[in-house]
Amino acid sequence: MCQPCDSLVTSCPMSAGISSSPPATPKRDKKKEYLEKKERGELSAQKVDFLKQNILRPVDLTVTNDGQLHFGDVVMLVNMGGEKRQCSALSINADINSLTKTPSLAIQAPCGVSAGRGIQACTRTAFIITSVDGSQEGSTLHYEQSFALKTTSGFAGGLFLTSDLQSFQKCAKKSRLQEVNLDHGGSFLSWWKIVHFDPQERLEYEGQPIPANVSVLIIHCKTNQALAVLGDHILWNMYDKEYEITARTFLDSHKAEQDSNHWILCTSDPAGKGLVLLNHPQSAANSKELTQANPGI
Repeated sequence: MCQPCDSLVTSCPMSAGISSSPPATPKRDKKKEYLEKKERGELSAQKVDFLKQNILRPVDLTVTNDGQLHFGDVVMLVNMGGEKRQCSALSINADINSLTKTPSLAIQAPCGVSAGRGIQACTRTAFIITSVDGSQEGSTLHYEQSFALKTTSGFAGGLFLTSDLQSFQKCAKKSRLQEVNLDHGGSFLSWWKIVHFDPQERLEYEGQPIPANVSVLIIHCKTNQALAVLGDHILWNMYDKEYEITARTFLDSHKAEQDSNHWILCTSDPAGKGLVLLNHPQSAANSKELTQANPGI
């Protein structure tokens, strides 16, 4: 004889009071992963905020009492601009992929550089004049003397401004010219020297102390190419529209270096009024003072 329908129902495990949890869904897994990343501070938005908070932290530049540059000075490298360029400063071009966790959160090498239009003395734009020939910290830097430019310690990693001969595998991303970046170590690839911006007076100034806040050329010792900012090669990054940096000497019809190669190593105004640029050779910028302004990021 066939069993009644009621007996079939009661024999079903579900009807006996046995429950089971709902199966995990991809949506639920993604939410759990999101919350875990948020708790660890690993969301992209959190990383961007962390990076900006640290890399845009204000830095006190050196106040020069004798008007000259010295080993150990903390300076900004500013290009006053030109036909296709606004005034810009040599800057660390770091994004969230540039961060390393070991031994502590900091910018890892190698890291790119760019010319940012925000003239603000901060971790991103501060560089330390560093000796490579045994010169004592505090001693005066002279024209044609080799030195290195190093980022500040801590979050910026104490990385050296470095360049090397251009190759197919190693070159600037936009222009394909000689690459300039930040890297570990103080090898010969990170040696630079400063020469007078006027080629007719260059020999006369060789070996003389270098004044702060005047226009100069920064030459890479190995390749003999001048540090340059390229107004026609734009980099769009998390800091806004910026210019590519390269090591390339650009000459005009008189065989003098163009303004894309002119740099000012800026120090702080003793009166506390920001960055002061003294004795700048271009008439439009004579005795011009740049105030430290947030680039509005």
